[in-house]
Amino acid sequence: MKIIVAGAGEIGQHLALNLANEEHQDITLMDEDAHSLEKIATGQDMLTFAGNPTDAHDLKECGVESTDLFISVMNDEHANILACMLANDFGVNETMARVSNPRYLGPEYARFFHEGGVKSLIYPEELAAEEINTILRNPWARKYIELVNGMIALVGVKVRFGSEIVGKRLVELTVPERKIFHVVAIKRDSETIIPMGETRFEHGDIVFFTALANDIDEVRRICGKQSVTVKKVLMMGASDIALRAIDKASRSIHFVLIEEEKERINQIRNWLPQNVTLFHGDGRNTSLLNEVGISSAQVFVALTENSETNILACLAAKRFGIFKTIAQEENVDYIPLAEKLDIGTIINRKTITAGHIYRLLLGQDTNTVKSLTIADADVAEVIARRGAPIVGKRVRDLTLPEGITLGGMVRNGVPSMINGETVIEPYDLVIVFCHGVMMEQIRKLFEA
Repeated sequence: MKIIVAGAGEIGQHLALNLANEEHQDITLMDEDAHSLEKIATGQDMLTFAGNPTDAHDLKECGVESTDLFISVMNDEHANILACMLANDFGVNETMARVSNPRYLGPEYARFFHEGGVKSLIYPEELAAEEINTILRNPWARKYIELVNGMIALVGVKVRFGSEIVGKRLVELTVPERKIFHVVAIKRDSETIIPMGETRFEHGDIVFFTALANDIDEVRRICGKQSVTVKKVLMMGASDIALRAIDKASRSIHFVLIEEEKERINQIRNWLPQNVTLFHGDGRNTSLLNEVGISSAQVFVALTENSETNILACLAAKRFGIFKTIAQEENVDYIPLAEKLDIGTIINRKTITAGHIYRLLLGQDTNTVKSLTIADADVAEVIARRGAPIVGKRVRDLTLPEGITLGGMVRNGVPSMINGETVIEPYDLVIVFCHGVMMEQIRKLFEA
């Protein structure tokens, strides 16, 4: 597959570099800044092209006429839309544009964009806001992903001494009758482990489970986590992500929004709902945290554009005994540091966007792909086609690539976990957890 990524900003770089590691992918990163392209491409298995993605001549010179997928992630949403329309006019069937206006995601725009050549839109800030709200509903988890319309969940939980599973081998876990879950991976320090029966859980592990929605409380219990209802959230940084998260959240939650820039405060002051109190200041300031009532809050969220600021703010909040911290970390190099400092949940727009793109690589039979920032892994919902290698055999008899775990499935609308005796049937929707596995390998398993 030939892919052009237009826009060599942080998200464009991340996408192009990740896609270049996939089998059978011919990647070109296009941007007007030739100097930046030269630095990015050094030592990488991808092409670069210095040109304007909204210029028809430059697109043609870049090879757009033989391209299968065109992704435009420049900072200007209107430039992205125009670039996709031009690419489609040159014959590209799959186009995706990054936008920053949430209204463009509405159904009233869908037909207009599709007919104009923009086949799909991505708004990373919207997806990040959805992740934040999922965690607000489940603050005991490091990661919580609702799959197949909420029927199955993938949950990442940090386990500590005193929890039921620490010190036990996977084979020793016992659960009440009909309460079933799978342990699909363990993140231990910098290593992601696909566990076997003899794998032992250790203090500090982040354990990833798949479970039916009705059984999630059992996962929480064996991990020793308490159920907390979020009533008050302190949020630092009045970014687009913050405003989208507030808009999506329950109106029963009281948000305290702290913003340092007076100009931004004036922009948003009159647009905030009644459950938000706006403060001017620095969320790292302990006096201000006391003033805004951090002692009565359950969650602290740092959403500035500065990774160091977000980490420091979360550390300041943790000194007050806050139950949950969430930090936006766009600098991938800081993510391991944030983990070591026990920042609760990490939000990264690059990995959120990457998951959306991987869905296109897996084809039309894929509903969802989510990239897990802290585990260097992905989870996907994929439909098994009649005649596919994964169909018709017991799971224990399948030769799955190393790094793949089948976490659950939905058959005829009924969700269930998968075990060694399960036989995948045509049109089953299967939850696939994969670490260090190329999308092409997954696609081959599920296609005839």
